Amino acid sequence: MARVTTAAVLVAILLAAVLLAAMMGPYPLSPGQVLEAIGMRLLGQPAPAPVGTVLFQIRLPRVLAALLVGGALAAAGASYQTLFRNPLVSPDILGVSAGAGFGAVLGILLSLPVFVIQALGFATGLITVTVVYMLARALRSQNEILVLVLAGIVVGALAGAGISLVKILADPYNQLPAITFWLLGSLSGIRVNDVQTLAPLVILGLVPLVLLRWRIGVLSLGDDEAKALGVNVRVVRGVVIAAATLVTATAVSVAGIIGWIGLVIPHMARLLVGPRFDRVLPAAVLMGAAFLVLIDTAARTAARIEIPLGLLTALFGAPVFVWLLARGRRMWS
Repeated sequence: MARVTTAAVLVAILLAAVLLAAMMGPYPLSPGQVLEAIGMRLLGQPAPAPVGTVLFQIRLPRVLAALLVGGALAAAGASYQTLFRNPLVSPDILGVSAGAGFGAVLGILLSLPVFVIQALGFATGLITVTVVYMLARALRSQNEILVLVLAGIVVGALAGAGISLVKILADPYNQLPAITFWLLGSLSGIRVNDVQTLAPLVILGLVPLVLLRWRIGVLSLGDDEAKALGVNVRVVRGVVIAAATLVTATAVSVAGIIGWIGLVIPHMARLLVGPRFDRVLPAAVLMGAAFLVLIDTAARTAARIEIPLGLLTALFGAPVFVWLLARGRRMWS
């Protein structure tokens, strides 16, 4: 009963965040206008011209993108932390964020179209993790997880150096501001077509994590215990890494590098529902989606100019993480 109540509360918070985001902006809408327009669209009738245009062409695509990106990053963070048995792991631990960022800024440097920049960022993110995994396999160490993480740090550092080189070569008046703003994270350019591309890839990555949630939870006990319980550790680990990488690369290619969500939100989900991964995963997805929707709403309404998402997530995530560390220390004491 408590789990049902918790799930209902999280869903209600998410719906309230979506409604609030749809209402707020330079052209404010009332709750009645938003619900009426959505109801008319569901019935196949056109919404009134100003409300329908603002809601369905500008705000809802951005809200849906924030929902998908936040849920994807939180799910990837929870999966990585459970898989590697390390509470400090985040979605960029295998270099996927830096790799996708390098591809995207390279596209900006070459003045490519937006959809090509997104595709290039997505491809380089997947290529980066493939290189990391192949490097870890080639080293053949007994501690496979440690070698995998170290390989990710090395390859991510190389991708970060590539990003720095692109920033040096970029035009300081046009390209460099665009690169800097993109690296800090933004959903300002999201349109309906972007959501139609983003949604299938995020769902495709989340489905294996949901189907393997019990086996992923068993992996947190250790490789030997998981093998004794009949889990094919190598196969499950590979599928989880591929799925989490897919959703992370998709999110980064569309929204830029948004930190702290994949690190802090899973910890908050564990405080709420306990350590079991089959409960942490849905809670983290709902909380991450609601969090980024609210952060994106604040980013576009709190000031006259839009604030990068990475700045706001850091302002929230750093104090919360310090509080989590202090709380954990008191519990250990």
